[in-house]
Formats: sequence, C-alpha cells, structure tokens
Amino acid sequence: MNDALSEGASDIHFSPGEKTVTIYFRINGYRWYYDKILIQAYQLLLSYYKFSTGMDIAEKRIPQNGTLLFNHSKGMYDLRLSTLPLKENESLAIRILSKQDFPDLDELFVFPKQAKELITWMENKAGIILLTGPTGSGKSTTMYTLLRASTQKHGYQAITLEDPVEQTIDNLLQVQVNEKAGFNYDIGLKAALRHDPDIIMVGEIRDQSTAKFAFRAALTGHLVISTIHAKNAVGTIARLTEMGLSKIDLQQSIIGIASQELIECERFSNGKSIMKRAAIAEMLHEHQLEAAIGGTPSHNIPGFESFSDLRRKAYALGYSTP
Repeated sequence: MNDALSEGASDIHFSPGEKTVTIYFRINGYRWYYDKILIQAYQLLLSYYKFSTGMDIAEKRIPQNGTLLFNHSKGMYDLRLSTLPLKENESLAIRILSKQDFPDLDELFVFPKQAKELITWMENKAGIILLTGPTGSGKSTTMYTLLRASTQKHGYQAITLEDPVEQTIDNLLQVQVNEKAGFNYDIGLKAALRHDPDIIMVGEIRDQSTAKFAFRAALTGHLVISTIHAKNAVGTIARLTEMGLSKIDLQQSIIGIASQELIECERFSNGKSIMKRAAIAEMLHEHQLEAAIGGTPSHNIPGFESFSDLRRKAYALGYSTP
C-alpha cells in the first residue's frame, strides 16, 4: 500500500499462479509489474481482507466485493475490494480512492471550456445528465466532482444510489444498493424521491426498468445524473432507445450527454511539467442533442466535436503527444 500510494497507483491487482501470486499496479492507465509473493502469504492476505470488509471467507465460488477505510500518513483512503473466483483460487483487485485529494473539475479536463459547460448543465432544476464511456474513463470521478461542486455552491440535497458506494463524500446522502437483499435501483429511486432531493445520482443505468424510472424522475421535476455504458455520445441515444425509451422521452428529459475518454497530456505542478491523464468529451446539448435524437449522423451535426477532432485539437495546441 505504501509503494502504491507513493507511485500514484489507482489500483492493485493480485494475479494468482500455481505457487506464487503476481502483483501489479495500475498507474496512469497502464498496468505495471510490482512484485511476487508466495501463494500461502496471499491466502492469509486474502482472508484478512475478506474478513475486514465483511465478505464471506468460506465462499470462493462467487465474486464478492467490499470497502475498507485505510489510514495512511498522506491521509485517509477508501479501498474498494473485489474478488473473482478462478479454477483453483481467487483473484483480488483493490481500487484506491483518496478521501481528501478531490480534484477541481478544471483539472479533470483537457479543455476548461468543457468543464464549465458541465457545470452549467447542473444549474437546471429538472432533467437528466448522462456521462458515458468505457470502464476506467473517469465517469464516476466527473460525476462526484459535479455533485460536490453543486452541493457546496447551492446547498442542494443530493442523494446517491450506488453499487457499491465508491467514495464517501461529506454532505451527500449515499445509499448502497444491495440487489442480493432485494434492494435494487428501482426500490432505491422510489425511496429517494420521498426524501425531497434536489439531485439524484444513479451510479449506473444498467437495464430498462432503471432507465425508465430515472427518466420518469427527471420528468417529474428532479435533476438526475447518471452513467451509462456506450461507445460515444451519439451511440448513447441508440443505447437508450434499445432500453425502450421513446424519442419524446429523450427530448423532454435529457439536458446533455458527455461521453468521456482519457488521454495523456502535459500538466504543470510546482513549476514542473508532468504527463497526466485528463478527459476529452464528446458533448451533445440543446440543438446538437435534438439533431442526434432525430437521427442525424455525428459528422453532420453543426458544431459537434468527435473524439478524433478533440484529439487532433489537443495535439495542435500542444497539450498532448502524438
């Protein structure tokens, strides 16, 4: 853990072999070899972490997950742990989330203009904001940052529904969905609406029932923010249509869609130039959104910048490498 934090790792992976377990760090999106330990030492470590996070130590046939608070000289960290059953063993992955090092929205994006536009979306009293992209593209970080900025500025009552709660944040009512216990997103959303929220965050829209309920909440006067897996911004429209939402639902509910991708770019810290990952986003809003819902291809939407356009722009302005 000490080495992972000093290297700025976001994840630790334990990959079991026959006699040893290989440990990797995820740093700036890349997976680096760290060390090997004996399988016996790993079994003790795994049992300790499963017990500490409330997992079933005896259960090795199904995936499990849990969270743990880690106290370090640098501060407090939330650890999100997950196990995966293998033929002879279980693998373990640990996501490291800082409880004190919250970035500003400007720091997350290559282009500050995109960060400012997202903040303006949060000024709406009702509707739905969707953040899309593959796993590891920074959707959750952006969502948390937007929520934190909005609650601090306006004193909003914000309720989150998550599976699991990824990061504990002050002044947010964070509800952990537990599908095994029958507490799913549908039930959570119905309960949240009775709690007089200004903003509802749905960790992820995974299925038709969650999508329809989230959009219904947006139509009945609530601001909803959520993530959904889609290849790009325009592809999100097709994904929602597949989930049974009509064009009218989309037109009446969606404030904007931002599809994220992380690229390496130059940043300055204490006068030194360092390479870090930051987000570029395909963004659909107002007339561009109307065109996309109407079926206009992305290359024909006026003012729309695709990932390819944004990468070229970042390189041309000297922000990123070829």
